[in-house]
Amino acid sequence: MTIRSLPDQEKPRERLQRLGADALSSTELLAVILGCGTRGCSVLELSKELIARFGGLRHLADATIEELLQMRGVGTAQAIKLKAAFSLGKRAYHPGQLRRYRVQTPEHAYAYVKDFLLQETKEVLISLLLDTKGDLITQKIISIGTLSHTLAHPREVFFDAVRHKAASLVIAHNHPSGDPTPSRHDIEMTAQLIKAGELMGIPLQDHLIIGSRTFVSLREIGLFNKEAIAK
Repeated sequence: MTIRSLPDQEKPRERLQRLGADALSSTELLAVILGCGTRGCSVLELSKELIARFGGLRHLADATIEELLQMRGVGTAQAIKLKAAFSLGKRAYHPGQLRRYRVQTPEHAYAYVKDFLLQETKEVLISLLLDTKGDLITQKIISIGTLSHTLAHPREVFFDAVRHKAASLVIAHNHPSGDPTPSRHDIEMTAQLIKAGELMGIPLQDHLIIGSRTFVSLREIGLFNKEAIAK
């Protein structure tokens, strides 16, 4: 359905003017900022696709202009408008130096990723990129696997870490079975990433496996010590 086909009182801009911004959905607010869609894809459909593609507004707000431009239907002017709008929103709530989410313990990382990963039906591997203080720079989806397996090469894991100038990172993935016990593949992949991080000067701080009710930190169970890595 196109914006033009909607009754005037149902169009996002008119609804915002009449009812206020709080009455609009995130999709509608995004449509107001974008302004227009493309042939075959209305601005409302484009807005919905953007939110879904980046896994919610939080991650859409962290997307780079280059990442936004990879979406069909998003032009340079629209990508710039989105970055400007999200930056203004952050400044309004955190004037001066923007506050970041600090990851100092496995529990901090778990609290941040659990809601996102628990809703996934396939294994999804994500990274939390951290600065020198342990503050979160951004979260990135590295790979989406199968019901029981996820694949990741070190270059995929560290690509975004280098691009965002991260000082370190934490990775996490879910086990759709609900059992967070690490598999042999999980352990081997972690050892490989620890070595890669040491070589690149971007250490892997932890690897969390998220189950239905709890999680496992591979660092806490001793799989980050040299003996475990050497096996």
